[in-house]
Amino acid sequence: MTDTEQQARARRWPLVALGALTLLMGAFLAVGGGWLAMLGGSWYFVLAGIALLASGFLVVRGNPAGAWLFALVLLATAFWALADVGLRFWPLVSRLMALGVLGLLMALAYPALVRASGGKPGKGAYGVAVLLLAALVAAGGYAFVPAPVVAARNPGQPATPVAPGSAQKDWLHWGNTTAGSRFAALEQITRANVGQLQVAWTAHTGDIPQSTGSGAEDQNTPLQVGDTVYVCTAYGRVLALDADTGAERWKFDPQAKAPNWQRCRGLGYFDQDAEAPVATAQPAAACRQRLFLPTLDARLIAIDARTGQPCADFGTNGTVDLSVGMGEIPFGWYQQTSTPLVAGRLVVVGGRVADNWSVDEPPGVVRAFDAVTGQLAWAWDSGNPAITKLPPEGQTYTRGSPNVWAAMSYDAKLGLVYLPTGNATPDFWGAHRTPEEEKYSSSIVALDAATGRVRWHFQTTHHDLWDFDLPSQPLLVDVPNAQGGTDPALVQTTKQGEIFMLNRETGVPLAEVQEKPVPQGNLPGERYAPTQPFSVGMPSIGNTTLVESDMWGATPFDQLLCRIQFKGMRSEGVYTPPGLDHALQMPGSLGGMNWGSVSVDPTTSTMFVNDMRLGLANYMIPREKMPKNASGIEMGAVPQAGTPYGAMRQRFLSQLGIPCQAPPFGTMSAIDLKSRQLLWQVPVGTVQDTGPLGIKMHLPIPIGMPTLGPSLATQSGLVFFAGTQDYYLRAFDSASGKEVWKARLPVGSQGGPMTYVSPKSGRQYVLVTAGGARQSPDRGDYVIAYALPPAAR
Repeated sequence: MTDTEQQARARRWPLVALGALTLLMGAFLAVGGGWLAMLGGSWYFVLAGIALLASGFLVVRGNPAGAWLFALVLLATAFWALADVGLRFWPLVSRLMALGVLGLLMALAYPALVRASGGKPGKGAYGVAVLLLAALVAAGGYAFVPAPVVAARNPGQPATPVAPGSAQKDWLHWGNTTAGSRFAALEQITRANVGQLQVAWTAHTGDIPQSTGSGAEDQNTPLQVGDTVYVCTAYGRVLALDADTGAERWKFDPQAKAPNWQRCRGLGYFDQDAEAPVATAQPAAACRQRLFLPTLDARLIAIDARTGQPCADFGTNGTVDLSVGMGEIPFGWYQQTSTPLVAGRLVVVGGRVADNWSVDEPPGVVRAFDAVTGQLAWAWDSGNPAITKLPPEGQTYTRGSPNVWAAMSYDAKLGLVYLPTGNATPDFWGAHRTPEEEKYSSSIVALDAATGRVRWHFQTTHHDLWDFDLPSQPLLVDVPNAQGGTDPALVQTTKQGEIFMLNRETGVPLAEVQEKPVPQGNLPGERYAPTQPFSVGMPSIGNTTLVESDMWGATPFDQLLCRIQFKGMRSEGVYTPPGLDHALQMPGSLGGMNWGSVSVDPTTSTMFVNDMRLGLANYMIPREKMPKNASGIEMGAVPQAGTPYGAMRQRFLSQLGIPCQAPPFGTMSAIDLKSRQLLWQVPVGTVQDTGPLGIKMHLPIPIGMPTLGPSLATQSGLVFFAGTQDYYLRAFDSASGKEVWKARLPVGSQGGPMTYVSPKSGRQYVLVTAGGARQSPDRGDYVIAYALPPAAR
């Protein structure tokens, strides 16, 4: 071979490589696009694939026509993308970025193609390359720019000053108050100085939640009473910390065990002196102030808030056994994961039930105990309302009845306890459910706090076959009305992205609710609700019915696979019923909105809602085809023993592990409770600590990731939030949604930020626990307090 031939071959191999790359892309799009077209989907992919095959073949041959044909594909793709998704940035990136990069390479290679064909190249191709490079750089840069989904209507709204004497003194309940406000009337930390927040102290619980296998997660919102902060860990250990230093004062270990789902979201607090004050001269009595710890193994323990010792006068040596009256409880099938509700002198508990093992699950009974003695005050058994305390000898509370696993609320003035209920087990088959179980399933139930009897109830999902149990604490807030006064409202968020606003005294909707027809299923023996309630008077969040053009991917390849997956499923909206075929449930059973609940600024009537947008591919499995090892604690096959079918739940994700629908996958929204309009909505979370196939991208791209955890609102105009998949505590301007501060956490957090002013130092702290974000292997045992430097106060 001569030197000239060697030089010619050396010049040709980049063209062969570029042509081969184009051929591979074309082959993938042509084959996958053909499959999609046969399913009734878009013809773009198969046509583009065929054109790219031809382009790649010509490029390999050294024919400049290959580059021209590619240019036509790129131009046609741009027009198709605009017609398919409009000017939405992230959907356009999915459709154009990969082809744009290949187009840049093609433009740079064009002169070589011309020379290979015997021609003399000009410089026009380099101009095209510069334009493409500029477009790619601009798109890459814009990807890092936060952009609201809904721009703020009144971004300059001032914060309401805290009136003298009305500043918050303590954070006494999981949601700060029994109304679940997660609002602090404090203003030392403001929009103007929040950027100066720094770590004031860090404590370690010594209890790192292990996510592998058991699924333990830190989801705690600490309490603060006076100069002490109280924290519970995923395994139920309780620590008392100095509010100014984080120094440990005492620790209590309940020695609780569970095979899975280990978490302690919050403690209850009861001050007996507030209920029945004692003479000031009397020595401090044991357990006048007590904490209530719900355990993983179905116990309720009262702990002296001063010493960390069990309160001997409560139950049996400080413990009430919650398994009494429940019947058989297999290990891990019944436990306490949410905070007990302290309602006056009562402490009220529900319980988490391992939903989908069997129709013979532990009962969903709700019970109230005397906060001092531990005596059972009343029981509410939705399956058998005649049982008001312990079941008669030889009987149990109703097995498999709807339970209450999320936090409850209490209105002392009305004397009502509000329960967000689940559905009767199992979740995805309901033909066996009794009328009593159906009546209170997936509902808000208002009980008389004194008797435990139902005053009213409102159902948010009829005959729930989707695991649309109510996951969040009802918010109790007075909202302005058209007459210039206020209405006593209850606001309930749901997994399906609906927000219901009811009169909390009567249960009558304050915001319009319409019964709308929904799709019907065809499984033999099952029945289906013909309509479902839609809260049309309030904004819906993240629950629009998906169409093929909503499919997304980091590249055209996983977007195409998502389109194929989508076209192979039934997708009929929020209430697509499960069947033997694959059905798309969007949002899925994680939400929408979940257990973290909402926060509110009552001074501006603004509510803050975070959500996740994760779909599920569901299908039913005939009993004879069920795998023997099915468990499906969260995802996978669930047995549903006692019914004709098991069920399968799979995340609606691309092959890269990315949600198949277009971003954002999680947002924070502000809603005006007076006008009932969406004020702003912003994506929350970046791919800093996650990415395709679970690989951290280390890029602060604000795409908006699924959120899980509570927010905190302050009267100074700030919203704090940590429940993202990246490792940050953030502060948002409550009027605009603009991120005004963030602090890097050592690991992710699902904890609820809370805030307090120390009675000793006068410093306002923002406190959060960080034990690890869901879907992340990084775990820790951190309690971190932030405060302004002394000079900034």
